[in-house]
Amino acid sequence: MVEVQRMRSAKNVLGTNLEECGRDPLTGFYRDGCCNTGPQDSGLHLVCAEMTDEFLEFTKSLGNDLVTPHSPWGFPGLKPGDRWCLCVTRWKEALDAGCAPKVNLAATHMSTLEFVSLEDLQAHSV
Repeated sequence: MVEVQRMRSAKNVLGTNLEECGRDPLTGFYRDGCCNTGPQDSGLHLVCAEMTDEFLEFTKSLGNDLVTPHSPWGFPGLKPGDRWCLCVTRWKEALDAGCAPKVNLAATHMSTLEFVSLEDLQAHSV
């Protein structure tokens, strides 16, 4: 119950209530459509990003293939245009490499600001 309460009160990087990131495909560490986080989310899936070919190739080159479906885990595979809750450290790596995908600020968890500046996020907002 505490976890549900905390998710309902989550804030985004703009300081308002965290909005939904995506349901097709269903995203979020908790597969609730939002970039919510909690103690179980060691990857910190905080950033609501819009996938691009460039980013998908980049993350695959680092060992995280987000394109190939993985049916046993209910993962459909991503394509350009899909919105997905990314690990904040991967988004930061992509930023540093010059291929960060666009971000939905209203659906990006406020904890992202512990790793990335609001200015960098705003420069990549959808």
